[in-house]
Amino acid sequence: MEFNLLAAFFAVLTVAIYLLTNSLYLKYRKTLLNPVLASTAIIAVILVVGNIPYDTYMMGGSWIGTLLGPAVVALAVPLYKQRNLLFTNLLPIVSGIATGVVVGMASGILFTQLFRFSEELILTVLPKSLTTPVAMQVAGNLGGIPSLAAVFVMVAGFTGYIVGPALLNWLHIDSAIGRGIGLGTSAHGMGTAKAFEYGQQEASMSSVAMTLSAVFGALLGPVAAWLLLL
Repeated sequence: MEFNLLAAFFAVLTVAIYLLTNSLYLKYRKTLLNPVLASTAIIAVILVVGNIPYDTYMMGGSWIGTLLGPAVVALAVPLYKQRNLLFTNLLPIVSGIATGVVVGMASGILFTQLFRFSEELILTVLPKSLTTPVAMQVAGNLGGIPSLAAVFVMVAGFTGYIVGPALLNWLHIDSAIGRGIGLGTSAHGMGTAKAFEYGQQEASMSSVAMTLSAVFGALLGPVAAWLLLL
């Protein structure tokens, strides 16, 4: 009973902090108030100040984590709604997403080799541009560390969320499809959250990009790992 109450407390605390930071972000629209970034920082401070072990927090945090899988499946909804736009522009969309996945994996490999990471860490970084549950599964199957893969996914997401809009402007990418694919492929869920600020079509394209990136990444991950370890 104690375990359940403690787990419920941390699950409710996490959701409450997220809702609070989300309301602040919607009101002030400041990057540092992004609910994922801000709530993560607040929870980290609470754990450090309260000297609360991570395993204790994850009694409730794992409840939320189990929702990641169904959340990914739910991405099929925007994919279905934008099916006409997707089929009309199938070649540029698919080629753009595939290129983004390859570049994302290649950049991770180059980064880890530059700093002489171990083989285990290289395989952990490899799926960094995929959405969290897929990245964790891919990393685990390849011999990486799933929990650490989630951290790299967050770093990639935050980077794309912060730098992405400026990069899109600098490159003069102003079409809904271009912005949506760029944000969704490079920054997955965080990029999709940012795409919603541009418009419904950008958000839908970002959701499509994030979904297809997960599919492509799951297929290309083992191939990339095999080539890397030759």
